[in-house]
Parts: sequence; C-alpha cells; structure tokens
Amino acid sequence: MDFQTAVRTCFRKYADFSGRARRSEYWWFVLFLFIANAVLGLIDSAIFGFSDPGVGLLAPLFSLATLLPSLAVGARRLHDIGRSGWWLLLVLIPVIGFIILIVWFATRSEEGANDFGPGPQPATA
Repeated sequence: MDFQTAVRTCFRKYADFSGRARRSEYWWFVLFLFIANAVLGLIDSAIFGFSDPGVGLLAPLFSLATLLPSLAVGARRLHDIGRSGWWLLLVLIPVIGFIILIVWFATRSEEGANDFGPGPQPATA
C-alpha cells in the first residue's frame, strides 16, 4: 500500500474499528499525521505568532479531527496481529505502554484469517 492509498483508506474508514490494517497502512498514516502536524505547527507560529510549541490553533484542531481515525487504524492494526483493539489503552501506561504498542504495530501480520477477519490482501506491484 502506498502513501496516498493508506491516507485515503484511513479517512474512508474514519470510525471503522472492525477489520484489519496492514503495517504499511498504519505507518503511512502515522507519517501523514506527523508531517501534517509539523506543517500546521509552522503555519500556526508564522500566521498567529505562537512561539510556544503545543500552543496554536490549526495543529490542535487537526489533531482533534484525526483522533478517531488514528484510534481506528490502531485498533485495526492490532486486529491484524490477533489482538483486541482495547490494547490501545496501554498508552495510558507511561513509556512502557508506548514501547509495547510500537513493537506490536511493527509486528508482521498474522497469516490467513483470524478472529477479526480475513488475512490482508497481498501487496500488488
């Protein structure tokens, strides 16, 4: 899955917590969120004069608007490795929770069908 397809898929499945998401879909969407937040943060500081990181108007609004699709793709990614989306709550455990989730998000997909749906489609070239 390429960058555009991943972003389009994540927004199309805005609040769809069912099914599975390939590693590429998840990580391309994370990259999109990172780049968009950085650009919007720069625009915030240039236009509105916010010099303190984390203070602004556009970047926080974008983060709020993309919260649900980022949770949904995270849950679908966990489904792809055979784990419940509720494991996203590990983020509430400082440091250790993030590390565990990053390792799981980087884990190879389960082959074939699992409790959350059929296996991911093979990547087409």
